[in-house]
Amino acid sequence: MTPDQHAEAAAQLLRAEETGQQCGLLSLAYPGMTLDDAYAVQKALVAQKLAQGRRKIGWKIGLTSRAMQQALNITTPDSGVLLDDMVFENTSTVPAGRFIQPRVEAEIAFVMKSPLAGRDCTRDDILKATDYVAPSLEILDTRILRADPATGQARIITDTISDNAANAGIVMGAAQHPVDAFDLRRVGAILKRDSVVEETGLGAGVLDDPVTSVLWLARRMADYGQQIEAGDIVLSGSFIRPVECPAGTELHADFADFGTVEISFQ
Repeated sequence: MTPDQHAEAAAQLLRAEETGQQCGLLSLAYPGMTLDDAYAVQKALVAQKLAQGRRKIGWKIGLTSRAMQQALNITTPDSGVLLDDMVFENTSTVPAGRFIQPRVEAEIAFVMKSPLAGRDCTRDDILKATDYVAPSLEILDTRILRADPATGQARIITDTISDNAANAGIVMGAAQHPVDAFDLRRVGAILKRDSVVEETGLGAGVLDDPVTSVLWLARRMADYGQQIEAGDIVLSGSFIRPVECPAGTELHADFADFGTVEISFQ
């Protein structure tokens, strides 16, 4: 793909988000699209949003579980950018029509106190750079059709990365903990939708340790001239399957002693 095509694809995604009308699969429109192309589209999309007045507040890491990687036939996570208009207060309600097909995942969020980047980053560097960890929910949305209506082809990894890794929103719980206060591998959540348990999981589902996920992001950024900044929120990846959230949904995530998070959809 050319830089003009990256910008063209990003404009399609932005238009889909603004109109609520999903666009077609980019992987079909641009045959041969690579992961580097997908991240270039994502970068162009974020640049257009920043030009509209948005502000970057962090990063999300996706596809950290073995099950999700197998579903997309990949062996690596992906990442996207968190922006200030994606934040929803704990226990608040998402307005009707805000998203196209919202889904929610439970995650451990890291809030950083110092910058991180580079291939030589270590696990200890992540721990030292973390201000605190907190329970969180990530709201996913898709500005791209999940499958092409004509061929039945499902979206693939280049589609989701281009679409800012399907990132749409973030809800942070009130609890804040030192990064070493819990064994994050064993921090779990019970996610209820309308008072019914839909999903449960443990932090170990995220690359065996959520810290490893943040380390992956810090090292990957060396390839793209980026870094995690002080104050950034980093969503380390979901340890449950995405839960669909049609209008009227009420969600409650119980992380036990780690905290709780709630969000509703009008």
